[in-house]
Amino acid sequence: MSETTWLTPAAYDKLVDELEYLTTDGRRAIEKRISEARDHGDLRENAEYDTAKNDQGLMEARIRQLRHIIENSEVREAEDSGRVEVGTVATVVDGDGDEMDYFIASAENKVPGMILASPTSPVGAALLGRAPGEEATYEAPGGTFTLTVKAVRVYEG
Repeated sequence: MSETTWLTPAAYDKLVDELEYLTTDGRRAIEKRISEARDHGDLRENAEYDTAKNDQGLMEARIRQLRHIIENSEVREAEDSGRVEVGTVATVVDGDGDEMDYFIASAENKVPGMILASPTSPVGAALLGRAPGEEATYEAPGGTFTLTVKAVRVYEG
C-alpha cells in the first residue's frame, strides 16, 4: 500500500521537470557516455564504461522514484486552520528560548533556507495539531525535548 505524499504545487512542478529532464536529455547523455566508453575497447577493463553503466542505473532508479512520488502525491496548498498541519510553517521556541521556524512537509518539499520537519519525524509528529501557545514534546537521540508553538502560518512558496 502506498502512502500519499503531500506536495506544494511548486514542489510538484519541480519533480515533474526533473522527471522530464531525466527521461529525455539525461538518458541521451548517458547513452552517449556509454557509447563513447564502448569505443575505448575491452569492456572488462573499462572503468569509464563501468562508471557510465552505474550512473545509468542510478538515474533509472531516480526516474522510478520520481514516477512513484508523482503518481502517489496530493498536490494542494495548505489550509489555514490555525493549527500545525502538513504545509504550514510553525514558529516555535525551544527550552533555551531560541526561536525557529519548521516547515512541516515531506522531504520532496524541501526549500533552501528552511528547516524541514517531516510529519513522520519526531519533531513533525509532535507539532502536528498544535496551536499557538501549546507545547509539543518529542523524544530524540539526545533526550526529551519540548517546543512551544508561538505562531502558525500557511507556507507560501
